[in-house]
Amino acid sequence: MGAVARIRPENGHWLVPALSPRAPYTSRLSARSALYTDLHLLLAAQRAPVSSLAYRAQVITENCLARRSVAARQKIWQELKSRYILDADHPVFAAFLREWHRCDSEAERGLTAYVLLALNDRLVADLGTEWLFPRLRRAPLALPVADVRLFIDQAAKQRPEVRAWSDQTRTAVAQKYAASIRDFGLARGAVNKTTVRPALYGAPVRLLVRALRLVGVRPLELVHAPIFRLLALDRPEVIEALGELNRADDLRFRMQGNVIELDIEEIA
Repeated sequence: MGAVARIRPENGHWLVPALSPRAPYTSRLSARSALYTDLHLLLAAQRAPVSSLAYRAQVITENCLARRSVAARQKIWQELKSRYILDADHPVFAAFLREWHRCDSEAERGLTAYVLLALNDRLVADLGTEWLFPRLRRAPLALPVADVRLFIDQAAKQRPEVRAWSDQTRTAVAQKYAASIRDFGLARGAVNKTTVRPALYGAPVRLLVRALRLVGVRPLELVHAPIFRLLALDRPEVIEALGELNRADDLRFRMQGNVIELDIEEIA
């Protein structure tokens, strides 16, 4: 599982690179963007939760993504798996798949896929919670690729893995990240992109809650987790958002003082 398999700190954080302080930045976006359309097609072709081998067969043997050569199919499989895990035995992907099938709109699906990518990619998570977050809050706001590149360059001061990237790789990651944000519905525009503040949906919020629970975050800490900034929610607004989703029957949430009740299972 690439970077995920190499990170094994306590409390299961190795399963969620976005929540692990040891997770390295990767340059997987340098070759292609998030490949969200291909993910969507694969999940439509195989709706049941299956193993990684079964998803691989769909892509390479069944050619559900319509690539001309076996080499092209193998390449797209490797890139999709590195981004989205694609294994129902992995608890993060299993949680994502459950939420994906509960989505009521394409906008909700796009945000849920974005959360999965960010949970599995520390660079995407940090860009989302630190760089993109204030720009979503002030949407519509310009998204210059040069600013993404600046974030990556500044990260190189603390991260040796980024220092090893070439100038071309850093620029490619910045470009593909900006394109990916648009594909997930967080920006619009082909060349000059501007941010779009996301609406509040149940599935991406529940996926974040599931990931935080997976690594052992306690309920009182959970509602203040910075990872919710991926969805343009700052700490005080997480409680408000959970309350709104409770009223919409998207989850069960109640808070009295320091006591929190949070149920994200399906509502009958």
